[in-house]
Parts: sequence; structure tokens; C-alpha cells
Amino acid sequence: MNLLYVNDRRGKYPASLYADTSTTLAPFPMLMGETRVDVAVVGGGYTGLSAALHLARKGFQVVLLEAHRVGFGASGRNGGQLGSGQRQEVDWLEAQMGRDDARRLWQIAEEAKVLVRSLAGEAGVPIRDGVAHACRNKAEVEHAKHIADRMAQHYGYPDVEPLDDQGVADLIGSEAYIGGDVDWGAGHLHPLNLAIGIARLADGAGARIFENSHVHRITHGGKAGEKSTVHCDTGKVICDHVILAGNGYLGDIAPQVAARVMPINNYIVATEPLGVRFPEILPRNPAVADTKFVVNYWRLDDERRLIFGGGETVSYRFPDDIAGVVRPHLLSVYPQLRDVRLTHAWGGTLAITMNRMPCFARPAPNCLSASGFSGHGLALATFSGRLMAEAVAGQAEGFDAMAAVPTRPFPGGAMLRTPLLVAGMAWYGLRDRLGF
Repeated sequence: MNLLYVNDRRGKYPASLYADTSTTLAPFPMLMGETRVDVAVVGGGYTGLSAALHLARKGFQVVLLEAHRVGFGASGRNGGQLGSGQRQEVDWLEAQMGRDDARRLWQIAEEAKVLVRSLAGEAGVPIRDGVAHACRNKAEVEHAKHIADRMAQHYGYPDVEPLDDQGVADLIGSEAYIGGDVDWGAGHLHPLNLAIGIARLADGAGARIFENSHVHRITHGGKAGEKSTVHCDTGKVICDHVILAGNGYLGDIAPQVAARVMPINNYIVATEPLGVRFPEILPRNPAVADTKFVVNYWRLDDERRLIFGGGETVSYRFPDDIAGVVRPHLLSVYPQLRDVRLTHAWGGTLAITMNRMPCFARPAPNCLSASGFSGHGLALATFSGRLMAEAVAGQAEGFDAMAAVPTRPFPGGAMLRTPLLVAGMAWYGLRDRLGF
């Protein structure tokens, strides 16, 4: 099953609110014939676009190949949350990596936020401040308070505000949770406009972007310094370096990566503009995510539409009624919206790893890969593109720091990803419904 085409029409953005409200971007051409460059980038989401931009600004000849449109995948469909830190919290990182490495990983994530804010500023994409985390039980609330204190005392990050039950209810306009926190150093934005904006910057810097150019095979030289050939349906690129930035859509191009990165689907709906109705919902306008394994996450856009993601399925095919999958989760948080019309519903494919930390790898001597951002990719995926560009230029410290985080293969590797998806999503969906 090719996830690039099983749920979507070739070369078309999905029918999402983001596609309907995005800035216009004329299509880039399809790759035709043979091209020779310094670096070929596979994938036109945040990672690939950022890599192409930073390579071009460093003077490299770079080609970016995207099977559909830039920002077609998770980069143009996600919840738009610019989160702090890594996908795992600092106590997990310290236990696994030691305090010094945990601090380095935290700093990388902070630099990632700075980069996104900088690129969004260049591209004219507004960022709204604040991401809240809503907890479902006392242990989660206590843990959130512990992490906020730890971040302020040991990481120099005082921007996380712990919340009790009334605090979280006042902030989000729902009594579904018993506490949590809000990170005022995080934020939210229009995700597809960010991807389109970075594409414009990369194009302006001299990167050559090709859309509707599906990479189906890469042949690497057997030794360091030998060239690679990236094969598309209508042409090929011969290059000194390859950057893999396909995330959940990478397929079997790099088996070493595929064994460690599992694609999963997620679903989002958008309401009609709420106007002055329901003023209790997000009065200070943060984004929100809860503590379920299959996370509920939401925010208001500038027209006061509620954009709400959640719900699990056990198939790689999107359900026929996406709104029917997500609506119960939305109403579990905001029952007062039961009569509000949903104008959009869409699905997307992201990628997770066993430990929810990104998988940074070198599939070949001249090939770099970053994927598996596990729902925390807006900042880190964008920054990973810069890290890979720096590594190509000979400065690999940041890439190597991320690659040092172990990412184990899934049991059975890529061959068993589909049955694992079915079993795992069914199990964790059940746990969420039972309140664990």
C-alpha cells in the first residue's frame, strides 16, 4: 500500500480548512530528464523545505523532489501547534541520556522554536502565543507541576504556568479536565501557510523545487564520496548527497528507517466561525492538547473557528465519515457545541517511533534522514532540515546529538507495521476510553 496515493489525489491538497484559507502558491514543475546537483532532498514538508532553504543559502546546488505539492503531507494538515522541548519530557531524557545530554536536547528544541518564529516572520505567517496541556487525573496534574518547577529551576525556562482545576477550566472553557499547565513560550499558527512560506523562501534562495515528482528508488554508491542517483517516474537526479525528508510517506526507500518509523493517521475537523458565541472557549487564545495517548488537540483560528483533532482508526485508509470519528471527541470537551456545524474534516499521515523521539539516521555514507516526529514535529521537523543542511556542510554536531538518541526497530520491522498499528491503536484507544 502506497500511502502517498491511497487517501489522496495526486498533486492536490486535501480538502481541508488550511487548503481553503492558504496563500496562493503556483505549482512548481515536474522533474523531467536528468539533473546533476550537490544535494537532492526527498520530500517537500517542513524538513525538506528547511533543508533546501538552508543548503541554498549556503551556496549548494540543491533539488527538492515532492510527490504531490509542497506541504501536502503532515506539514500542511497538522494542528498548527509550535510546542516546546522534545516529544519526551526532560525527566525522561535525563533518565535515558543523562542531564548534560538532556540539556543539549532541550536547547536544540528551543533553537527549533526560534527558527520557526524567524521563518514565519520572513514568510509573513502570524504566530499566536500559548499551548496548554490538559490533564485527566491527579497524578498527571502533579507531574505537570513537577515538570514546570524543574523547567524553571534547572533549565532557565519560567514560561510554563501550572493550572488547577479552575485554572484550566477558565483557560479552555471546559470542565472535562482537572488541571494542567500552559506554556506561554509555545504557540500556534496556520501550518500550510508556514510550509508555503518556507517554499517561497527556498525558491528565492535558488533551490530548485519539483512537484508531482515521486521518488521510487535511490541507488547509492558503495563507498563514501561516490554519487547517488534518485529515480523518479519522469527523470533522475545524480547528486553527492541525499536528504530523506518523507516522514510517514517515505515508504521502503530506506529500509533501516522504515523499520523504526511507523506511519499513523490522525483526523481533524473545523467548525463554522463561532463569532461572539461561546466566549468561554479559549478566551486567551492558546492552543490545547490533552494527555490521552491518542491526543485530543485544538485551537481557534483568527476567524474563531475551532480546529479540533482526535480519534483513532485501525486502518491506513481514511474513514468515509471523518467528522463522525472526531465529533464525539470534540463534544466530550465542548458539549455546548453539539449544534455547531462542522465545515471541514480531513485526515493526514504522520509517523511515530517506539520511544516517540525522532529517528535521525545515516542510511548510506552520503545520505541523511530525519523522521518519526510523533506529533511534535512543527518545530523539530523544521529544525531537522537545518541540522541536515549543516551536516552536509561539515558541521554535524547538532545532527549527531539527535542521532545519539536510540530509536529501536518496531518488532518485526517494517513487515509488521500494519498489524502492529491495528493492535496498538485498538489497545491505546481502549485505554483512553477507560481513563488510563
